[in-house]
Amino acid sequence: MEIYPLEKNGVLYGVIQTGIHNFYAIEDDKSEYLTSIAKFTHIWILENGNFKLSKGLSYDHKDFEKPFNQELLFTDKNETEKWLKQKHIPALGIGFVKDGKIEQISVFGELQTNKPAPINTIWNVASMTKPITAIVALKLINAGKWDLDEAIYKYYTDPDVANDPRAKLLTTRIILSHQTGFPNWRGNNEDGKLSFEFESGTKYQYSGEGYEYLRKALEKKFKKSLEQLASELIFKPLKMKDTRFIWDEKMDSTRFAKWHNEKGELYETQKNKTANAADNLLTTVEDYSKFLVHILNGAGLSDKLYKEMIADQVRINDYKHFGLGWWVDENINNHKDFALVHGGDDIGVHTIAFIVPKTKQALLIFTNCDNGTNAFAEILVKFLGKNGEGILNIEMK
Repeated sequence: MEIYPLEKNGVLYGVIQTGIHNFYAIEDDKSEYLTSIAKFTHIWILENGNFKLSKGLSYDHKDFEKPFNQELLFTDKNETEKWLKQKHIPALGIGFVKDGKIEQISVFGELQTNKPAPINTIWNVASMTKPITAIVALKLINAGKWDLDEAIYKYYTDPDVANDPRAKLLTTRIILSHQTGFPNWRGNNEDGKLSFEFESGTKYQYSGEGYEYLRKALEKKFKKSLEQLASELIFKPLKMKDTRFIWDEKMDSTRFAKWHNEKGELYETQKNKTANAADNLLTTVEDYSKFLVHILNGAGLSDKLYKEMIADQVRINDYKHFGLGWWVDENINNHKDFALVHGGDDIGVHTIAFIVPKTKQALLIFTNCDNGTNAFAEILVKFLGKNGEGILNIEMK
C-alpha cells in the first residue's frame, strides 16, 4: 500500500491511497478461500482533524473460481484434474521445496488428448532455460575460469555488430542482467540483423539474444558446447538425467507434454537440434526442482558471488530488480524477505519458478498451453502462503 499527501499552499488537506486488496469468502467450517484480487485507489479528505473517504475506485479485478476441496487440490489427482478441466489446462506440473528439500513432485492431466501425463513428463520450459545458462557462467567465474566483468569481444563478436563500438562494452554481468541494449530476438528487426537499441549497461531490456551471445563466447573459449558445459557443471552433479538443451536421440518423445492453444488444439512440436542459451530447455519437474534446491543451498558459489547473483544489478521498478539470471521481488512480506523469480512463455508453454531463500522455500509450475498462467495465482498462494500473496501483489503491480 502507498500513501501520497495532498497539499495546498503547504497545508495537508488529504491523501491518495493506492494498493491491492484480497477478497476472501468464509465457509461454514470457518475456513477462508481467496475469491478475487483487485487494485484500489482511495481519496481521503481531512476534515476537523479526521480523514473521511471522499472517493474510492476498485479496478483490475482478477476473480478466482470457488475452490474445490482445498485439502486435496494440487495433491489429489481426481480433484486437481477436475480443476484443470475448468481452467482448460491439459497438463500441470508442480514442484515444491520446503526447508531446502523437495517436498512434493506432482504431474496432473494429459500430454495430449487421452494420453495421461506421467510423473516424469518432459516439458519444454521456454525461458526458464536462462537461469541454467546463468549458473553455468557463474560456476565458471567461481572456478576462476571466466570473468564477470571481462569484455566479451575478446572471445566472440557477432558479425552484425562487429563495426559498432558498443560491442566492446558487453560483459557477462551486463548480459546476465539484461542490459545489452539488444532486442529480445534479432528476428524482430525488419532486416533480421542484430543491433543495439541503446548503449550497453545503461538500462534494462529483456533479451534472449544477449544470452545467446554469451553462449557463443563460452563455447569459443572452452571449446565445448553449452550442453557439455551444463552437463559437467549442473546436470550430472545434480543427477538431472532428463534435462537437455537439444532434442537428440536420447530424448523420450513419448513423455513430452505437447503444446496446446487456448481451445485445447495442438501446436506442431518444434524439435530444437542446436542449443539455445535462452530458450527451449527440456526437463522434468523433479530435475528442475533439484536445480532450485541447488540454488537455495548456495549453488556452489562463493558468498560474494552469490550476493552478486541476487544484488540489484539493474532496477526494474520500485518493487523489483534484476540480478544475474533472476528477477528479484523485494519486500514480499513484513519480514522484508525477497523472492527470486523466472518464468518461461512461448506458444503452448507457460512456466514459472519462485525461490524464497530466507525461508528455504521454492515452487515451480509447468503448463503446456497458452492459458497456463491462469493456474499460477492459486498454486502460488496455496504453497507459499503469505509469501505467495506478497509475490502475487508485486507481480500484479
